[in-house]
Amino acid sequence: MYHQQTSPVVIDLAHGVRAKSAAAIAVCGGLGVLGVAAGLTGRVSGGPGVAVAAVAVGGFLLLIALTGVLLWRVLTRPRSLMIDQTGVRWIDPRGSSWSIAWPELAAISVSRTVNRNPRKVVSSAMVRLDLFPADPGFRQRHPEMERLWEFHRVRDGYRVPFGDVPDSHGLVPRLDEGLRLFAGPRYRGVSDEGFTVGLF
Repeated sequence: MYHQQTSPVVIDLAHGVRAKSAAAIAVCGGLGVLGVAAGLTGRVSGGPGVAVAAVAVGGFLLLIALTGVLLWRVLTRPRSLMIDQTGVRWIDPRGSSWSIAWPELAAISVSRTVNRNPRKVVSSAMVRLDLFPADPGFRQRHPEMERLWEFHRVRDGYRVPFGDVPDSHGLVPRLDEGLRLFAGPRYRGVSDEGFTVGLF
C-alpha cells in the first residue's frame, strides 16, 4: 500500500556541481601553469630530469583543466531524480532521461561505498541506485538505460551511479525517504558495500 502523499520527492543531482567543477578546474589549471613555467625557466632544483618531469606533470594538469572546460556544459547540466506514486524518473534535459513505473520493478535499493581516504577533510561515499526488473521484457522497453545494465558488480539489474557524494549533501537519506514513501515492499533499503581508499 502506497503512501497517500501527493508531492513527489525531487532530488537535484546538479546541486553544488558548478562550484566543485570550477574549483577543480582552477586548482588543476593553476598548478599546471606553475609546473610548466617552473620546468621551462629552470626554477626547479635537481637538474634537467626534474625540469622535464615538472613540465610533464604540469602539462598533464593543464590537460585535465582543459578537459573540464570543454566538458563544462556536460558536467554542470541540470539533472534530477523524481520519486513519486507512479514510479521513479531520471530527468536530464540535455542527456538521456528515463521513467520507470513501480510495477516494472521487482526490487530497488540504494548502495554505497564509503570513502575512507585520510586525506579528505569531509567524508564521502560512492552512492548508487540499483534497479531490478520484474520481467524479461524490461530491457527491450527501456533501451535508453542499456548503458546501466549490470554496471559495476550488479547482476540482472541496473546501477545508476551518483558519483562521490559528501555526507553533508544528504543524498542517501533523501533517496531512502522517497523510496520508503513510494516504492512499497520492493524497496530493499540501503546496503553498504565496504569501503575504498582513494588517492585524492
